[in-house]
Amino acid sequence: MNGTITAFIDYLQKEKNYSVHTLTAYEKDLIEFKDFNKSSFDEDTIDKVGYSQIRSWIVFLVDKELSVVTVNRKMASLKAFYKFLLKSKQIEVSPMLKHKALKGFKSLQIPFSEKEMNLVLEEFHVGVGFESVRNHAIVELFYTTGMRRAELIELKTVDLDLVEGRVKVIGKRNKERIIPVLTVVKKSLQEYLRLRSQLEAIEDSEYFFLTKKGQKLNNSLVYRVINAYFSQASEKVKKSPHVLRHTFATHLLNNGADLNSVKELLGHASLASTQVYTHSSLVELQKVYQKAHPRNK
Repeated sequence: MNGTITAFIDYLQKEKNYSVHTLTAYEKDLIEFKDFNKSSFDEDTIDKVGYSQIRSWIVFLVDKELSVVTVNRKMASLKAFYKFLLKSKQIEVSPMLKHKALKGFKSLQIPFSEKEMNLVLEEFHVGVGFESVRNHAIVELFYTTGMRRAELIELKTVDLDLVEGRVKVIGKRNKERIIPVLTVVKKSLQEYLRLRSQLEAIEDSEYFFLTKKGQKLNNSLVYRVINAYFSQASEKVKKSPHVLRHTFATHLLNNGADLNSVKELLGHASLASTQVYTHSSLVELQKVYQKAHPRNK
């Protein structure tokens, strides 16, 4: 790997406290651009390139039918990289200086309805085996805390206080927040812990959620759990942990929670990020308004 890429990733990790997930994404994007630059322009480094080379990569990515969101994320990785090179005085002008993000339609995340959530959590039978109890606890924790998939995977046993009913979550850039745990969820987590203690071998003992082999969960396993559960209850195209996070925020807003409180629970740095979730609550508000206002009768 290019020495400046290594230095950049090291800088993000030690100075900016970026998560492992983010670091991996940045590194992957930069290596992809480096490989493209090598094959297309026979250059071994991306330290000093012109915008024409970057534009060629954009065309290449678009031709591969990557989404606008994905292409813009890769450009954000380049922008951050050249900003680092500027700051460390390795270049004088960033090739991304005049770059503008590609425009595209933002896909609207459609949350699960309260009916769908109740169907999944109340009517589907929870098995007595370790994996069934664990999976049900995962769904409940996602829906009642709004935590991110990476946050759930990285959750440590010491982060949960089931006596006081709260969980400590380490979010982006190692930002810590405390989220309440509902009584009904505490019962599910206690049953999971009971079965967890009976595992024959626990390899990653510090982590709260484990596989039946005692190992830390991975992204794809958690995604499969959520997808499998909600395929039984919902016809929505997207059935992911992120949709559950969106559902958590939307249902809170629909039931009277204020935006600032939801912002804190989600671990957002600014209200702008949280306002994305107000669209669905406005749809619900519009229904109430249409039904209640006397001029509409």
